[in-house]
Amino acid sequence: MATLDWTVLSGYFVLMIVIGVYAKKKVKNAADFFTAGGNMPWWLSGISHHMSGYSSAVFVGYAAIAYTTGFNLYIWWALSICTAMVLGAFTFAPRWSRLRQRLNIVSPTEYLATRYGIPTQQVLAWSGSALKLFDVGAKWTATAILLHTFAGVPMVWGILLTGGVTLIYSVFGGLWADVLTDFSQFVIQLLAGIAMFIAAMANLGGVSSLWGIWEKLPPDHSHFFNGQYTPVFAIVFLLVNILSYNGGTWSMAQRFIASPRGSDARKAALLSAALYLIWPLVLFFPMWAAPLILPNLADPSQSYALLTEHLLPSGLIGLVLAGLFAHTMAMTSSDANAVTAVITRDILPVLWKRAAHFSAKTELLNARMTVFIFIAISMLIAVASSSFGGVIGLIILWYGALIGPIAIPMLFGMLPIFKRCGSTAALASWGAGVIVFVLVKYVFHDAIIDSHPNWITTFTVVGPVLSSFLVFIGVGLIRPQSSAVVNHLVDSLDCDGPPSSLQ
Repeated sequence: MATLDWTVLSGYFVLMIVIGVYAKKKVKNAADFFTAGGNMPWWLSGISHHMSGYSSAVFVGYAAIAYTTGFNLYIWWALSICTAMVLGAFTFAPRWSRLRQRLNIVSPTEYLATRYGIPTQQVLAWSGSALKLFDVGAKWTATAILLHTFAGVPMVWGILLTGGVTLIYSVFGGLWADVLTDFSQFVIQLLAGIAMFIAAMANLGGVSSLWGIWEKLPPDHSHFFNGQYTPVFAIVFLLVNILSYNGGTWSMAQRFIASPRGSDARKAALLSAALYLIWPLVLFFPMWAAPLILPNLADPSQSYALLTEHLLPSGLIGLVLAGLFAHTMAMTSSDANAVTAVITRDILPVLWKRAAHFSAKTELLNARMTVFIFIAISMLIAVASSSFGGVIGLIILWYGALIGPIAIPMLFGMLPIFKRCGSTAALASWGAGVIVFVLVKYVFHDAIIDSHPNWITTFTVVGPVLSSFLVFIGVGLIRPQSSAVVNHLVDSLDCDGPPSSLQ
């Protein structure tokens, strides 16, 4: 990191803070803070959804996977998310916007009180909020690793720097700050990614390297599936992505809730799908080529950072690092906003009855305080991330495995085919997923490694997700629950229209 690189990076951080302060003018109440008043343009929502979908962990943990196993990363990650978003564009995404129209919701779990009742809502809200703390903590850790590799900045200071800047603009501007910084960050990471793509291609002999590298890399690097990343894992991860990117990850739901109409949410989902289809091919090329440029790395998780130092001149290194930060800050600020919405609208009023009657000004102040606290705690978890299995352990295993028990009742509860699955099915689904995760992760873990060493990641993810899905359907069939209000709500989500009497 030369002086010019620090200048570029500092300018990026200042820009994010300026945008956050500017966005503060758009925020008058909690609805503006959490859902942009339901007025977010579809193209801005789609770009923000894409930017909020991955962090700099991609350039640490996933870079290591690309370095060691090759092209399969695009298949089970990028192409999987694209497929999930195309499916979600015609099922889940429009329904989130319509829920805001019907019930005037502000948080993703707010409708669960009507759908399943308050006890079930609280279980999902509490467990989802806790899980998100660990997920966001992993993102801070990944960013700090990059800053440490580039500039020797101690991990703790790297976490405090990126977390502190994100905290400032998130507290000021809410969702408007998130999406406006997401757009700015999209432009920055586009320039940074193209710079790395061209530099890697030039280093390897030009355009012919796009197909020529696969002849020089180990043969299995060109395979669609490799090692523990099997076809079964890819199918399971597709289910995880369908759940996560269509609203199981609450920040994704916020982008659709903020859309004016269901048709706008659908266009936003399709735009995000297109970006996931095309952009990762540019983004991942340097990662796939890294073994040829930097062979025999002891720590493949540092491959992208070392590649940047090796290929790029001063100034562009700072731009690439800013692009990496852009993803993390987009994702973590989005998560903080969504979790704050859940805490402010769903958890706090149950714990403290007075909170349900806050004035608009007090509710907005409470929202900003909660954002501050959430980001601060997630930064503390980042410092201790090694205790939870490192970056990949947190992202793929913990979050990938536990997203199902939380998301399945929430997403499938919007679909007419599952409207007879009531609170009993939702709670049983959640409980089954959590129990199976504990069994696979801590009871049968060693036995699985001994018998099927390449399948441990698949088992850890597939067990909780599949068990939650089957229990949700099974209990709904065995013990169906139905009410006129629930039926009316679910049926009303099929098409755009005026707010119903359910408000």
